[in-house]
Amino acid sequence: MTHFGIISGGRFSKEMIRKGENHSYIEACIYMPENQTAIDGNIIVSREIYSNGRNSCKINGRLVTVNELREFMKNIIDIHGQNDNQTILEKSSHIGYLDSFIGKEISELKEKYRNLYNNYNELKQELKNNYGDDKEKERKLDLLKYQYDELEASNLKIGEDKKLEEQRKIILNSEKITENLKISDEALSIQTIDGINIAIKALEKIENIDSIYSEKLSQIKSIYYDIQELSRDISSLNEEIYFNDEERNEIESRLDLIFSLKRKYGNTIEEILNYKQKLEQEIFEIENIDEKNSKLKKEIQEIEKQMTTLAIKMNEIRIENAQILSEKINKELKELEMPNATFNSKVILNKNNEFNKSGLDSVEFLIKTNIGDEEKPLIKIASGGEMSRIMLAIKSVLANVDKVPILIFDEIDTGISGKAAKAVSEKMRKISNTHQILAITHLASIAAKADYNYYISKIVENEKTKTTVKKLTEEETIEEIARISNGELTKIAIEHAKELRSWKNIT
Repeated sequence: MTHFGIISGGRFSKEMIRKGENHSYIEACIYMPENQTAIDGNIIVSREIYSNGRNSCKINGRLVTVNELREFMKNIIDIHGQNDNQTILEKSSHIGYLDSFIGKEISELKEKYRNLYNNYNELKQELKNNYGDDKEKERKLDLLKYQYDELEASNLKIGEDKKLEEQRKIILNSEKITENLKISDEALSIQTIDGINIAIKALEKIENIDSIYSEKLSQIKSIYYDIQELSRDISSLNEEIYFNDEERNEIESRLDLIFSLKRKYGNTIEEILNYKQKLEQEIFEIENIDEKNSKLKKEIQEIEKQMTTLAIKMNEIRIENAQILSEKINKELKELEMPNATFNSKVILNKNNEFNKSGLDSVEFLIKTNIGDEEKPLIKIASGGEMSRIMLAIKSVLANVDKVPILIFDEIDTGISGKAAKAVSEKMRKISNTHQILAITHLASIAAKADYNYYISKIVENEKTKTTVKKLTEEETIEEIARISNGELTKIAIEHAKELRSWKNIT
């Protein structure tokens, strides 16, 4: 049973790993040709557990998480033992079981309802996207306007951040710039210009002697005027370097603002201005969307009316059939020697129009096992044997509509014998017509109803205990049934075992 629980995504403890080993490996091959996950009709599920707590779960070779394994396996295996993982214990699944029990009467209504429900959710989502909720709309509008006003007030200009960065760089290097501009200015005005001036005067004295001197004089004069202009520019640049504290603070403050806006709205000023345009467009759309939203709200209200009508019809059908289901299960419980147990399928209609995919109903299966007890959810039943019989009763009634193909019963015979054991075995046999049943039992009447019997035993090899599983022949099966029914092999026990197995000859 432990292995079935683990392969179904159940919990494990380090004690489950054999002493001296660092991991445990469990694998199951399940033949389910109709399942989409199956490969060549088979689903191979494995789980490897290490002593350090690490898990490795696979479905057909694909790695999955433990939660994914659990969700997958809950639709394949129901384990009925000491409150192991059972789909039917989950309240969320109860409405599905009840509706499957009801059948066509509700399935047609349910299909109409779900078409409306899907459309209803799409329209609600569209309304939400359109800020159809007044509070959400105002909240969004306030945020957009705040952002737009912030960008409008900033009065950003494309390229201004680069200019400001250049100015900031000059401010940080102003002393160095001033010093070197002064040196350049003095070198040009005092040394270079004066030197060129002397050269001009010298060439003027010989310019009439030969045209070459006149030509060179003209070139030097041109250079003289250029250097004079350059000297004036450098002197002017030096005068512009001065920044007072107010100018410096303005530049720093402006750059800080631009950096803050970039962090919130875009990496560049161009991106920020594009975002501003989008804000303006979205504000316009929200302020002018009331007409469209009004139409959507009317559509939603109309669909709600239709859904409510269908939901109330489904509620009436569910209440009526929940009573029938409860009566059938209670009949099964009595046959399983639980005469004081009372099963109740409780249907509650939500009157606040909180629609779900199945209508306005919530359904829960409740049970009380003794006179004077209060009704409790199935999951709170403490006794494993009791729980197994309750599950068997439910499965007997729902056998034809329950889609979980494999049922595992662990010691369902706990606390029963005689008439009850016979009833349990007959019900398990009946369910086996539509489900694969695996049962661990010590009762002859239950073991005798199986198509195949396996004998589980423990052996010691090399000072290690091992569990072995052996498929029994028909002769071995009769011998084991005789042994567990009488304690020893006698002629009478053998004859009794053959009588218990006589159904095989009939079928």
